[in-house]
Amino acid sequence: MLFDLESDLAENRDRPFDVQPVHTGTLDDLDLRFFEKSYLPAAFARDVLEANDRSLEQRLAATKMIVAADTPVPTVLGVLVLGNRPRDFFPGAYIQFLRIAGDALGDPIVDELLIDGPLQDVLRRIDDKLVSHNRTAVSGPIEQRTQTYPLPALQQFVRNAVLHRTYEATNAPVRVYWYDDRIEIMSPGGPFGAVSAENFGEPGLTDYRNPNLAEALRVLGFVQHYGAGIPTAERELKKNGNPPPEFQVDVTNVRVTVRRVL
Repeated sequence: MLFDLESDLAENRDRPFDVQPVHTGTLDDLDLRFFEKSYLPAAFARDVLEANDRSLEQRLAATKMIVAADTPVPTVLGVLVLGNRPRDFFPGAYIQFLRIAGDALGDPIVDELLIDGPLQDVLRRIDDKLVSHNRTAVSGPIEQRTQTYPLPALQQFVRNAVLHRTYEATNAPVRVYWYDDRIEIMSPGGPFGAVSAENFGEPGLTDYRNPNLAEALRVLGFVQHYGAGIPTAERELKKNGNPPPEFQVDVTNVRVTVRRVL
């Protein structure tokens, strides 16, 4: 369907970046089967969907996956969540995982993986990688199991990195570098809105560069409580016996360092 590009750009200029139109994309770039079979049933109750006679375009627009029913252009959100090949539009939309045998970046790499695709696949695959490299120690007369790193804490930090990163004007990925003594998780883009380098990590303080992506990750089951990611991770680390996380924050990058059990 034809539309006025200049008018459309003006109309969407004030929208958050994650629902800006991706004008080089079409509906053919989206996994519409996943949208209808998996995303919609997770977003709405069955009786609501059964009583709803909206068209596919209207449903995509209602969930902000396209600009509008009569302007079926994918949004950034649509490409990241439903895209068949998100990196065709956002080259940095992936996670770079490295397992390094040592404590410095120049040490031997024993495992590496570039994880791309729609975000739900990326997050499931990085979970698998984190599980495969974690270790569990058993100690004491009454069996006590302690992981090198608590998986829920790592998941919170990685999901925060994917959610809060900037996808605009950068080709940098989220990086997860697993050393012998620590894990570093790096997210492109500094703090946003009410969050600054000075108050980063304060309980209850949060802001969203990608608010619609946050909602999509909630629908998909990756985010439960907004703003609770860092406190949850800190609590899990303390319970497992790990040191507190370390944050390095500047205008272009956020780095979280998680150290192994002492």
